[in-house]
Amino acid sequence: MPKKILLAIVAALSCAAHAASKPEPVSAQLTIRADQPGPTIDANLYGQFMEHLGRNVYEGIWVGEDSKIPNTHGYRNDVLAALKKLQVPVLRWPGGCFADEYHWRDGIGPRDKRPHRVNTYWGGVIEPNTFGTHEFFELAEMLGAKTYLAVNVGSGTVQETSDWVEYITSPSESTLAKERRANGRDKPWKIDYIGVGNEPWGCGGDMNPDYYASEYKKYALNIKTPRESRPIKVASGPYGDGYEWTETVMKNAVKQMDAYSLHYYTLPSGSFEKPKKGPALTFTEADWIITLKYTLDIDEMVKKHSAIMDKYDPQKRVGLYVDEWGTWYDVEPGTNPGFLFQQNTMRDAVVAGLNLNTFQKHADRVRMTNIAQMINVLQAMVLTDKEKMLVTPTYHVFEMYKPFQNSTFLPSELTAPEYRLGEVAVPSVSASAARAKDGSLVLSLVNTDPNKPARVTVKIQGAVAKKINARVLTTDAMNAHNTFDSPEAVKPAAFNGGKLKGDSWVFDLPSKSVVVATLN
Repeated sequence: MPKKILLAIVAALSCAAHAASKPEPVSAQLTIRADQPGPTIDANLYGQFMEHLGRNVYEGIWVGEDSKIPNTHGYRNDVLAALKKLQVPVLRWPGGCFADEYHWRDGIGPRDKRPHRVNTYWGGVIEPNTFGTHEFFELAEMLGAKTYLAVNVGSGTVQETSDWVEYITSPSESTLAKERRANGRDKPWKIDYIGVGNEPWGCGGDMNPDYYASEYKKYALNIKTPRESRPIKVASGPYGDGYEWTETVMKNAVKQMDAYSLHYYTLPSGSFEKPKKGPALTFTEADWIITLKYTLDIDEMVKKHSAIMDKYDPQKRVGLYVDEWGTWYDVEPGTNPGFLFQQNTMRDAVVAGLNLNTFQKHADRVRMTNIAQMINVLQAMVLTDKEKMLVTPTYHVFEMYKPFQNSTFLPSELTAPEYRLGEVAVPSVSASAARAKDGSLVLSLVNTDPNKPARVTVKIQGAVAKKINARVLTTDAMNAHNTFDSPEAVKPAAFNGGKLKGDSWVFDLPSKSVVVATLN
């Protein structure tokens, strides 16, 4: 047999074997109701959270003006640039559990004279208070982000909170306003959102809901600002499925609140009662799917809390803020267990996409969420190691979802098979659609299956789209992640898998992927 024919046969057999080894895509159908626009998807759904925990503040964003790390007025330049690209809409600070041991006077005045305290919640390290009120509000101004303060109810007083609010917001000639000016800020700041305590059922005071509702009303009554800059007042809600807490607090304090918070973390163990959360990097497919299953539980929680809120607030005046959410794994080996530092993989990117799609679906009630946390803690946007910095797969998902900020939700119907492993099953595809501010249609698609591609056929009712611009985040390995040696191992790429076929768009999604497409 001639050599050329033999080589051709070998090549053909190789191609056939490769094709046979590729799994067939699952088939899903999505109908978008562009003619039935829903509520606005508030930009604050993509909010951030920073607490005095580990290396979130110190080294993460604040290095001081004398640092060798390039900085602007003490804020490190590389992290600032990354966060500006993200268009952070709102920033929650100073906690978290730390908020309920934080006394604001420790963080004002000359930095070299501020008291040093022990951070009893997070690692027992010294809190130098070099990042305080002025530094936080300046950071928010640099990012163009709204401000969300959590005030100290657990170990503070109503008077302390009232004084802090006056110090920040008063344009008058009061003693507190003059003290702010003496500390370098003439013009008052605006507090956009103010949370009364944090997790008062736990680290914020170990209260029952009746007691907290009474405390909330006292604090809310004494949060007084100029009329033109009144903050949204946020009552602290429960963790996860704490529906009794919601029932009691809404019943007793709904008239005094503007918003209500909910916390929920994705733990592969499923519960805080089970101490083993599992590693962030060395996980199995069983860990992958159970993590996604527990992530998707947030949908039912939001529905049930919203139903209770509807009883006492049928006009939906009170927003539901999921102001702590994200994955929580074992800390990275060799790191301080009190610093909650974990790596961030493609699994976390898929978790982020699933959560954001869920929040967008409930935009009529969910008007803010804050992922925990922004830098070096839990499901972070940014990781640093002294002068080194990288952005995570989760960061890329948030950056890809920017067109959804202040868009109009479009209802849709999705039919997709299950992705199943043993006894655990989740939908193989998640989707969300909206009308962006510029009039284009924006669509997010998440393929949860780490092995199989998905073909999603999309019909748009009430609109015609002829052009597409899309990006995809996907990897070969479930635990692919960025390192300081390879900071761009996981990053978005142009997506060419969306094609117009007749009156439908067909999207060929890679396994374990997040796609965001803009259609015109």
